[in-house]
Amino acid sequence: TWFLAAGMKWGHEAIEANSQYFHLAAWAVPAIKTITILALGQVDGDVLSGVCFVGINNVDALRGFVLAPLFVYLFIGTSFLLAGFVSLFRIRTIMKHDGTKTEKLEKLMVRIGIFSVLYTVPATIVIACYFYEQAFREQWE
Repeated sequence: TWFLAAGMKWGHEAIEANSQYFHLAAWAVPAIKTITILALGQVDGDVLSGVCFVGINNVDALRGFVLAPLFVYLFIGTSFLLAGFVSLFRIRTIMKHDGTKTEKLEKLMVRIGIFSVLYTVPATIVIACYFYEQAFREQWE
């Protein structure tokens, strides 16, 4: 929502008026993905650990239902993040030009930046691990 407020100049009322569409997208995408995975029977069980997951026995399922969506989600999220930061920097520049204090905005930017790094780095590592797994699985088996 901070991207919509800062980047798109949406007010709280506009965001709240469209919140049902955001919730629909947030719930529909994973629901459709889950239904597709279950309908295609791509959930595999690991005998050793007792964990059920997609792509344990099928590399194509791992690529299509785990690796590709994670990459797309990270790319889209990072794009929104960068667009939001650009908007916040523009707002900060305008505020400094007008002589307004920017301490609270800068604190917000630091918090968002720290959260972004703490989320993006592990997510990238997870994607790299899945990519490594799908690349070398045939050699391991």
